[in-house]
Amino acid sequence: MKKYVVAVFVVLFTLPMFSQNKFVGIKSCVCHKLAKQGKQVTIWEKTKHAEAYNVLKSDKAAEFMKAKDLKGAATDAKECLECHTTGYGEPQEKSFDMTMGVQCEACHGAASGYKLIHNKPDKLDQAIKAGLIINKKEDGTSCKKCHNPKMHPMKDFDFKKMWGEIEHPLPKG
Repeated sequence: MKKYVVAVFVVLFTLPMFSQNKFVGIKSCVCHKLAKQGKQVTIWEKTKHAEAYNVLKSDKAAEFMKAKDLKGAATDAKECLECHTTGYGEPQEKSFDMTMGVQCEACHGAASGYKLIHNKPDKLDQAIKAGLIINKKEDGTSCKKCHNPKMHPMKDFDFKKMWGEIEHPLPKG
C-alpha cells in the first residue's frame, strides 16, 4: 500500500514536467494578489498589458485591419491576437481566458507545470525545470517579440522605461 501511495504521489507531481505546459491564465494567480506576494496582480491590472485585448475592439483596430487589408475583426485576427493576448494558439486549461490580455505567462511561461510549486523556495529549481521563466537579466529581448514595428508603427522600444511601468517585484523578506 505504501508503494502505491508513493507511486501516485510521484506521478501527480512529476507528470506536469513531462507533458506540454498549458496556459492557465491570470485568474489562477490568486496568491499574487496578496500583499506578501507584492500585489503583483493589482500592479498588472493597471498596465496596458491588462487592456491589450480590449484595444482590439476599438475603432482604431478596425481601421488598422482595413489598412492592412486583413479581413474580419481584430479580435479574431491571428496577426493581432499573437501580441494582444497570451498563449494564442497554444494549449490552454479551461481556466484560461485570452480576453484578459497580455498576462503573467507571456513572460513567465505556460504555468500548468509549475503553478503548484513555484511559490515554494525549496521548489524553485523544480519550478524552473517545469517551465517557469525568471528573467533576472532581462534586456527586453522577449518583449521585442511584440514591441516591434512588424505590424504597426511604434516608437523605439525603451526597455528600461517600459519595465518601470510594469515592474512587479516580490517583497524582500
